[in-house]
Amino acid sequence: MAIYFDQYPDFSKAFARLAKKYRSLPDDIAEFKRVLEVRPLGAGKHFNVITKTEDITVIKARLFCKYLKGASLQIVYAYHANSSRLVFLEIYFKGDKENENRELIQEYMRTNAEKNNRE
Repeated sequence: MAIYFDQYPDFSKAFARLAKKYRSLPDDIAEFKRVLEVRPLGAGKHFNVITKTEDITVIKARLFCKYLKGASLQIVYAYHANSSRLVFLEIYFKGDKENENRELIQEYMRTNAEKNNRE
């Protein structure tokens, strides 16, 4: 089953900014997507479940960037199991920001819960 990838507006802005700085990022994200198509919930110590509901699992993962040579970027995404949809929520350099944006994740979960209640 194919996975449909989407991006939250905050992710798109941050990705564009980081891609200017780290030239390999578009290729790195393409490789990351190939991994997620096989294992959408990730595997191993580089993937960490932040929150989970019946349909949505929010995961923070390490995104290896060839340009950074060892230092890592963090990527937060939501996997919708029922619809095979994966939404990238946030991307950041670990040296610039220590933790994910919890308010953004809570807002995303709240918005999706409201959508599900309306359907």
